[in-house]
Amino acid sequence: MIKVAVPNKGSLAESAALILKEAGYRQRSDSRDLTLYDPENDIEFYYLRPRDIAVYVGSGELDIGVTGRDLLVDSGVTAVEILSLDFGRSTFRFAAKEETALNNKRIATAYPGLVEKYLSEKGIAATVVRLDGAVESSVRLGVADVIADVVSTGGTLRQAGLKVFGEPLLESEAILIERTGAKRSEAIETLLRRINGVVIARQYVLVDYDVETSNLAAATALTPGIESPTISPLQKEGWSAVRAMVKSREVNKIMDELYKVGARGILVTDIHASRL
Repeated sequence: MIKVAVPNKGSLAESAALILKEAGYRQRSDSRDLTLYDPENDIEFYYLRPRDIAVYVGSGELDIGVTGRDLLVDSGVTAVEILSLDFGRSTFRFAAKEETALNNKRIATAYPGLVEKYLSEKGIAATVVRLDGAVESSVRLGVADVIADVVSTGGTLRQAGLKVFGEPLLESEAILIERTGAKRSEAIETLLRRINGVVIARQYVLVDYDVETSNLAAATALTPGIESPTISPLQKEGWSAVRAMVKSREVNKIMDELYKVGARGILVTDIHASRL
């Protein structure tokens, strides 16, 4: 049996539960449940605070965990990222009243491990002020000169009179992690293949179209697929049917370009799972 850590609440928990369900694993129906055993796959799920998951996985008590890249870096434990899950994206940035050098400044953050690692790598001498929760008020209240926090639109920072500056500390998203140096069982390898199949399926769609053979090269250049497109001759002489996977975010642009090169009967189908 393998043991998997899953976030217990929030949007990260909801997205993690959904991707596991799509991968064929049973998930809890009551959010108060702290554990769930999936007998069909011989997996036990533990529902934990996202910030604690890296600690449990890094210690070896649990085999695999779903958490944020930011939380893994902040924890400082001996666990490693093994698969990005393509949800829960966030960006960590510095903000202050005005752009400033970081040397000898007080930097307030709820992610001290992450910030200290960044400062160490950059050779910057600064004092990290650890705060829990919102840090936007720390500059106004005089306990910090700069903050380091998650930034999406920057609206909350502007309301606090702060401006984002400098390069991002980290681009984060939901990830799967395991203990550094851990040996993977076949069950873990199966779980990784299933989840990666769901991630790929969410990123791609299937495009089918018909095209004159004389325009086939131009059309397939637009739809090269993962390895190569599937091409079949049509009953109509001089025409071919093509099927290929394309990135879902690019599909409308690709359909427009296909039409320009003579493709017709262009159809798009969602992919629910894959093994590549």
